[in-house]
Formats: sequence, structure tokens, C-alpha cells
Amino acid sequence: METINESLQGRHIPHSHSGPVNTCILPASYYKLHSPPEVLLNPVPEQLADLPPALERQDKQFARAFAVVRDAIEQRAFPAATLAVTHRGSLIALRGFGRFTYADDAPLVQPDTIFDLASLTKVVATTAAAMLLHERGQLPLDIPLGHFLPDFVARAPRHQQATREEVTPRMLLAHSSGLPVYEKLFEVAGSRDELVRAALTTRLVAGPGTRAEYSDIGFILLGEVLSRQAGLALDLFARQEIFTPLGMAHTRFNPPAEWKPQIPPTEDDRTFRRRIIQGEVNDENAFVMGGVAGHAGVFAPAIDIARFAECMLRGGAPILKPETVQLFTRRVESPSGSSRALGWDTPSPPASSGTHFSPASFGHLGFTGASLWIDPTRQLSVTLLTNRTWPNRMAQAIRQVRPLLHDAIVEALEE
Repeated sequence: METINESLQGRHIPHSHSGPVNTCILPASYYKLHSPPEVLLNPVPEQLADLPPALERQDKQFARAFAVVRDAIEQRAFPAATLAVTHRGSLIALRGFGRFTYADDAPLVQPDTIFDLASLTKVVATTAAAMLLHERGQLPLDIPLGHFLPDFVARAPRHQQATREEVTPRMLLAHSSGLPVYEKLFEVAGSRDELVRAALTTRLVAGPGTRAEYSDIGFILLGEVLSRQAGLALDLFARQEIFTPLGMAHTRFNPPAEWKPQIPPTEDDRTFRRRIIQGEVNDENAFVMGGVAGHAGVFAPAIDIARFAECMLRGGAPILKPETVQLFTRRVESPSGSSRALGWDTPSPPASSGTHFSPASFGHLGFTGASLWIDPTRQLSVTLLTNRTWPNRMAQAIRQVRPLLHDAIVEALEE
């Protein structure tokens, strides 16, 4: 089942325009310097201690899977993509496809091109931080959210306070808090503090624990809880405790300006920021929050997400215990009918992971066109990063691309 983060519900869609799209993102000198295809800007070492590459057979073994991505680019599902596949502890595919935009002279995508992960932030940063803090006894999952964020209750109308007392961090992680899918908080908030206050006072649309409904608002609040419990801003905690230990050297919130030439643009924003969005978070709420939020904001290359996936496949080593990974990646029992785990999603037809991933699988999607699916039964992970929101958010063909790609990868491994 597609998450709401992959639909257009609740999101502003810029009007299409008849004029030419501004695709001249970078100076011509950049295009000349970075034209050779498949050249790693940050070469993967011959042997990575954490994820040894075994790429010799990728073009032959995954010819059909690679064709799915190339066909998708031809059909304008997205202009740029990178794919990373790990299997049984090795990196067996790493490939860049397409160009940064649909312009003929746009930079070619490299295997280590950096993408806006959008809601993959929810798993690689926020959920991973929640796992660490829970393991350390700093995040009890079933204490009322108001214990961590008193204004969540105190600022609510009196007749709603008792209901809001029922919301817990576990519900935020399982998307069963009763908070809405999405709110355009950026329209009423001009700063991080104002946006967090607006999130704290967002009304519930369902009784806590009664139904699962994907919520960006819930993860904005979860990010604030984690920062307070860690005593450190979410971006600093994630970098110190997750990204650096896992060798995710080019993963971070707010990538530095010098990384911009390695990051495809996500949108030609004609309405809010009124500029091409490149190297800054696409999500407007996260933008107002200074680029650091629990629901969006992380940028990374596919190889770094593959390293993170491999950590999950290895039972959390070297940063987490196996029982913590099991707790967070197992589908929740309540509310009934939910496909959610804690922070993660699990396959439910029609699944973006295709038809072959096992019931033990877990993953997540991102609005900009990112996805990560992990199958512990097969010891398999698939990372697909794209900028399907370029030049605007209209393209939805990625919904058909994802299951085709995952099926092709599994079938290639079984041949």
C-alpha cells in the first residue's frame, strides 16, 4: 500500500506552465567537467570492511532491472536515479541512471550522486535515533507524549486534553496517534519555533490508537522528543550516533554548499520559495524548520543508505542490538489492519516492494521518489533514489516502476 507521503493528498501542487522549464541549474563549465558516465566522485574502496563490493556481474545479472529504470526515465517518471542492491553481506549493484534534469546538457547521474531522501529521513535518522534512545532507556514508548512535550496537552482546548494524554511515542512511531496526515504549517509559521508550536496544537482527527494514518505531523513531534531526550539536536545526534559509525560519510541534514553540484534539483518551485530547489530540503515544513526535522531533511547517496540497510540486516551491528531491530521492524498488532511497524512500513498489496519480498520485510518511501526495502529472509536490500518531483510534483509513474524493479531484482537473484 502506498504511503500518503507518495500521494498528492494534502500537498500543494504547482500549476503546470506552458513556458520552458528552467533547466540551466549549473554553469556550463560544470557539465563539461562531469560528463563522463559512471565516474565515482567519491570512489568506493576496493574492499569495504562493512560492505564489500561485488559489482563484476551487475550489468549482466541485473540487465532487466536496469532496463526498468532506464525505461522509466524514457517515460519521464523521473530524470535521475541511483540504485544500490546488497545481498548476503555484499554490495552487488551500484549504478547511476539519467541526468539531473530532462535537459540534454544536464549533468549525468553518477553512482554516488546525492539525493534528497524526503521521508526516508523517518527511518535512517528519526526511527534509528528512537531505536538507540529506547535501547538506552531514554525513550519509554508508552509514556504519554505530554510528559515529553507538555504543550501538546496544555495548549489544547480543555475538552480535548484527556484524549491527547493518551498519545504515546509508540503511537507516533506506528502512525496511530490520531494526528492528521499533513498540514501546511509553513503557511502560518515563519520560524522553526513557530512551526513546532503549530504542530503541537494540531488537532487530532481520530482517537489515539484507533486507526493507522501516516502522519508527517507525528514525526515532526517525535523529532522534538528525541532531541530533548538526547540533549542534542536531531541532526547532530544522527551524525554522531548513526551516520558516522556506519561510514555514511555523505549523509546529513543541510548538506554543505560545496555538495550542491552533486545533488539533482527536486523542483522548480513557482509558488512558495519561487526558485529551483537544489541542495535544500524539498519539504516546505522541514524548510521552515531550518532543514532539520523528524519527517524530512536528510540527503544521501545510495551507497550510504545501502550501508544503513546492511546494519539492519546484521541485527543492528555495530550500533544496535538485534532485539531492538526486531521490536521496531515487526508489524504492530494494534490498530488492527495496519501495515506499520515502529517507524517502518511492511509489505501490503499492492506493495511498492513488488510481489516477492517476504512478510518479514520492512521499508519506507519518500515523497521525492526515494525508497528503501529490506528483506531479512533473503538478506537483501534495495535502495532506489530519484527526483521524481522534477520539475513539479505531477509525475506519479514511479508507483508502477517500484514493484517492477523489485520483482526484477529478486527474480535475477533466483535465476
